[in-house]
Amino acid sequence: MYENEVERIASKGSNQEIYFELLQLTKDIMQQKGRIQGKKKIYYISAEFLIGKLLSNNLINLGIYGQVADALKRHGKSMAEIEEIEKEPSLGNGGLGRLAACFLDSIATLGLPGDGIGLNYHLGLFKQEFDKNLQKEVPNPWITDKSWLRRTDVSYPVLLGGNKVQSVMYEIDVTGYDNQCNTLKLFDLDTVDDSIVHQGSIYFDKDNVTKNLTLFLYPDDSDYQGQLLRIYQQYFMVSNAAQLIIDEAVAKGSNLYDLPEYAVIQINDTHPTMVIPEMIRLLNNRGISMDDAISIVSRMCAYTNHTILAEALEKWPLWFLDRVVPQLIPIIKMLDVKVKEKYQDERVYIIDKEERVHMAHIDIHYGFSVNGVAALHTQILEDSELKPFKDIYPDKFNNKTNGITFRRWLLHCNHELSDFITEKIGAGYKKDAAELEKLAAAAGNSSDLKKLLDIKAEKKAQFKEYLLKKEGITIRENSIFDVQVKRLHEYKRQQMNALYIIYKYMQIKAGNKPKTPITMIFGAKAAPAYTIAKDIIHLILCLSEVIKKDAEVSPYLQVVMLENYNVTYAEKVIPAADISEQISLASKEASGTGNMKFMLNGAVTIGTEDGANVEIHQFVGDENIYIFGESSNEVIEHYAKTDYSSEKFYDNDAEIAKLVDFIISKEMFSVGDKKSLIRLYMELVTKDWFMTLLDIKDYIKVKEQAFADYENREEWAKKMLANISKAGFFSSDRTIAQYNQDIWKL
Repeated sequence: MYENEVERIASKGSNQEIYFELLQLTKDIMQQKGRIQGKKKIYYISAEFLIGKLLSNNLINLGIYGQVADALKRHGKSMAEIEEIEKEPSLGNGGLGRLAACFLDSIATLGLPGDGIGLNYHLGLFKQEFDKNLQKEVPNPWITDKSWLRRTDVSYPVLLGGNKVQSVMYEIDVTGYDNQCNTLKLFDLDTVDDSIVHQGSIYFDKDNVTKNLTLFLYPDDSDYQGQLLRIYQQYFMVSNAAQLIIDEAVAKGSNLYDLPEYAVIQINDTHPTMVIPEMIRLLNNRGISMDDAISIVSRMCAYTNHTILAEALEKWPLWFLDRVVPQLIPIIKMLDVKVKEKYQDERVYIIDKEERVHMAHIDIHYGFSVNGVAALHTQILEDSELKPFKDIYPDKFNNKTNGITFRRWLLHCNHELSDFITEKIGAGYKKDAAELEKLAAAAGNSSDLKKLLDIKAEKKAQFKEYLLKKEGITIRENSIFDVQVKRLHEYKRQQMNALYIIYKYMQIKAGNKPKTPITMIFGAKAAPAYTIAKDIIHLILCLSEVIKKDAEVSPYLQVVMLENYNVTYAEKVIPAADISEQISLASKEASGTGNMKFMLNGAVTIGTEDGANVEIHQFVGDENIYIFGESSNEVIEHYAKTDYSSEKFYDNDAEIAKLVDFIISKEMFSVGDKKSLIRLYMELVTKDWFMTLLDIKDYIKVKEQAFADYENREEWAKKMLANISKAGFFSSDRTIAQYNQDIWKL
């Protein structure tokens, strides 16, 4: 249908010209596709949408990717070259934001009317740079004149700290696979001024809200001004969302009393919680009684909990909120009074005795659904973390195991594998991921297994080339790629992986050389104020340098930390991975979605029984995953009894002490910052909140087994095949179908 236009664009001179013309063509086709319509609509409100580059994904969903790629090839160009021109939107950070992006894709693919609502961050989280083996944070601008972003004439007044500002709404089209479009709506202020950021840093005047409101995602909240700014951001997001939702429902014929028939709001983590009191306030202002407004809103809002970490469940001092959103304080106090009149249990109060407002408690009391994001996570919420609420509202709680969109995480990032799968079982799996199950029977012979290994080798060679071009780092494509890429947090235990590197380094020095060289690949950003997380990055970068300089070890072991890990990097490294590191302390990872992306691309998981690893284990069986470490029940018991002591492990086990001591060895001090290394060493020996030393020996044992098993190539290919063929359940299309069936009912 678009052959002539595509051919004309492909014949253009520069990659830049081709990119901008393809961008325009894609936007035009998406406009022609039209919007998904329906009386009732889901509004997915999230602080983050980590959408990644969009050109190839949109071309795949529109069904013309192959056509464009072939035309480019005829003219001596490649899609990879053209993709390099596109800037990645800086609208998210980690799993929460990437999940939101996958969900928008699936909502549109299933033909459900639903939009994302968030903020138009100008400079993202930050761009990560490494300097002297330390993380440095600099702004990450992405907004250009020609992009997917479209300014609209939608604008709302918002009261921030008693001062009225006027918003502006931008849109990015979200196309479904072989379907029509929804939108991601992003709110901003025209007064925001990028120039107030200090040159070459992420520091700025945190008091000037009209100039700084949407500069950064998660501005540093280690001080009072930063905490207030986060509340300003959250309220600005939800006030715009609430006004938009009411306007769209009224335009469709709502009388406001029937609003739940027109709109359902999914509150993604606690950041958008203030949409509840704000929506009540707006309805009250329109003449609806307070009790009726509460009843209406309580039937519209559903809450997804993404964590059991207490520090991630937001609690704001009441006087902070009073300063930023005084108009909400009477409503929040009244919602709290209604709870206290019904229940005598302090654990379920909205405002506690220290005058802190528990955001999750508002969501649970005044929403109709509460869901966790993996079977184990939901069970822990129900049995311990949110048990008082489960006792009050047994019918509100449900599980929705996360998923990923196979369009981006297979069709887009691994053409070689998706072509192989299509050849073996047909193209049905592209719309119904459950069909991947057929692959196990269709691809069991030796030639198919060899083909799988060849595809993996090709993806490794491609990643080697990409890394060399991007960072000037050369890796061995014939080594084992052991990959841990995710947000840097102590509970995800990158520090345990680093201790394994020290173990392996010492083994090689002692003459125990691995049969196949090992390349340990990390990618992660640490929050600017999270000192220990930054120390862990420093440790990994120092280990990389120590090993690189050691002629005895470097032929067998290499450590690489990817700079500024993002979606684009993920699309390159995940298909190349042999081993997927999912080693969080059991009971701490809500779900994880990286584990699903690796599995789909034929990597084998080393992991604890945590998050969705539990379900992956159930699907692939004991022989196709490497599980280690204490169980979630055992870990929860350690916390309850406060009986875990890292010092005891360090004092009583010479092998463990040797690994930890290397952090402050002369080798490390020669390349690293003493203060940082000593601080991390002390953290592990005296605190170790996430029990690294508890699991380290079992981790080493299981990992060594995985490396040994890798040497039997055909048996390893069978493990790869089992993982790919069992990945169908982890499609976000399945997750969204379940959200709709059980919660949204569109």
